Amino acid sequence: MKNPLLRLFRSKIYTALLLLLLVLFIGVFGFRFISDYTWIDAVYMTVITITTVGFEEVNPLDDTAKIFTVFLILSSVVIVGYAISIITEYILSKNNIEDIKQRKMQKEIESMSNHIIICGFGRNGKQASRKLLDYGKPFVIIERDKEVIEKLQDENIPYVFGNANEDETLIEAGVERASTLITALPSDADNLFVVLSARQINKTIGIISRASQETSYNKLKLAGANNVISPDKIGGDHMASLVVIPDLVEFIDNLGIVGEQNINVEEVKVEQLYNINKVKTIRELDLRRKTGCTVIGFKDENGEYIVNPEADTKLVAGSKIIVLGRPEQIEKLNSEYNIDQDT
Repeated sequence: MKNPLLRLFRSKIYTALLLLLLVLFIGVFGFRFISDYTWIDAVYMTVITITTVGFEEVNPLDDTAKIFTVFLILSSVVIVGYAISIITEYILSKNNIEDIKQRKMQKEIESMSNHIIICGFGRNGKQASRKLLDYGKPFVIIERDKEVIEKLQDENIPYVFGNANEDETLIEAGVERASTLITALPSDADNLFVVLSARQINKTIGIISRASQETSYNKLKLAGANNVISPDKIGGDHMASLVVIPDLVEFIDNLGIVGEQNINVEEVKVEQLYNINKVKTIRELDLRRKTGCTVIGFKDENGEYIVNPEADTKLVAGSKIIVLGRPEQIEKLNSEYNIDQDT
C-alpha cells in the first residue's frame, strides 16, 4: 500500500497542475478576445507573462488588456510559486520517506536469523519466494533491478538493493546469520561467484544454486553449493514423466501443494519428537496411531536417505523422518509435539 503522505503530496501536485492549466487557459482566451490576438500570439503572450521572462508584447496593449495582464501576472506568480513549493516538498519528502523505509527494512533484516536469502527475483527466485511465503519461512531478496525493488516495497517483502556478487551486499542481507542461500541469477558465472562468496563468509550455510548449463554442475558443487538445480532439466524430465507415468506425477505434484495450511508432507527432526536419551524405533514412536501420519522416509545422522524405512529403524540423534498425511493430520502432528516449522 502506498504511503498516505505521498498520496497527499500527489493530490496537492494534481491541484497545482490544474491551477497552472487554468491560468494558461484564462491567459490564452483573455489575450485572444480582449486584445484580438491570433491563437499563436495569445499562447505566446500568456507564456511570457506567466513565466515573467520580460519579452516585449506582440502588439501594444490597451488599458483593458493591461489590467488583464496585471491580474494574470499576480495570479500566475502565486500559483507558480505554490506549484514549485509543492513539487520541491514532494521530491524532498519522497527521498526522506524512502530513506526511512530503507533504514526500517535494514533494521528488520538485522533482527533476522536462520532466514533464507534469495539472490535474484526472476522466474525462479519469485517461485521460490512464493513457496517460502506459503510455508511461513522468513527470507530476504537481493535484487539490483530498481523496478523490481519498487514492487517488493509495495508488497512489503524484505529486500536488499544491490549486486549479490558483492560481499557487502551478502553481509547486508545477513548471510552470516542465514540458514540457507538460494542463488537464482540468470548467469552461471554470477551464481558461481555468489556461491564462493557466501561459502567463504558462512561455512555452515546451506547453498542452493541454479545452473543453466550442465557443465556448471560440478563447478558449483566444487565451489560449495549443497544442491545444484537445473530448471530446464527438471522441466523436461517432468514433462516426459507426465507422458510415461502421468497419474504418479500428478499425485506427487499434489503433495507439494501449499495454500490454506494444505501441507501433505513434513520433515521432522527426531529431537522434536521425544527425549533422545533413550533411543526409540519408528514402531515405538507410533505416529500412525497418535496423529494419522505415515513415515515414508528416514534421513540418518550422516545424511543418507531411506525410502519407506523399516519399523525397527532406530531414531538416533541428528536424524530426521519424513511423514505423509492429510493437512489436518500434519497439523495434529505439529500441535501434538509442539513442532515449530521455523526451526
